[in-house]
Amino acid sequence: MALTPVEIRHLKPPRTTFRGYRTAATDNLLEEIAASFEDVWRERADLADKVEQLETDLVRFRELESLLRTTLVSAEQASAEMRDQARRQAGLILGEAHAEARVIQRQALAENERLTHESRRLRAQLQEALSALGDDETAAVEDAEPVAPAGEAEEERSWYGTADQAADAA
Repeated sequence: MALTPVEIRHLKPPRTTFRGYRTAATDNLLEEIAASFEDVWRERADLADKVEQLETDLVRFRELESLLRTTLVSAEQASAEMRDQARRQAGLILGEAHAEARVIQRQALAENERLTHESRRLRAQLQEALSALGDDETAAVEDAEPVAPAGEAEEERSWYGTADQAADAA
């Protein structure tokens, strides 16, 4: 049978006629037992409250942990998607830049060809005009062919080197 501290305080053992108990000492002992039991009772209640609070905190922390895990997974997925998108965009930008470079190169080659033809046409006109004048010195000029500066080759070049290297890069 469980007794409360109040019940212990009001507990009076039965007395016998011959062998009674010392009332003062027994009452003091019962008082000490009741005080000790009250302390234990109070501590038990405090610990029960603390356990309840800790269980509530544990539930809250588990929910928070779950939320953090979900957030972390979402952030990792978003990061991977952004990296993939950035790679795709970089590929598109690079492809556009290559296409634009090829267009510019074609335009430059066409302009070079046009200027070369124009130069040859003007040279021919000049030679005809000089021939018409009958100058002997002009005969030497007629035979002279324009010489390309050293190191300049007639092969097609691109942003990536020679045409062969550009085809290998593509």
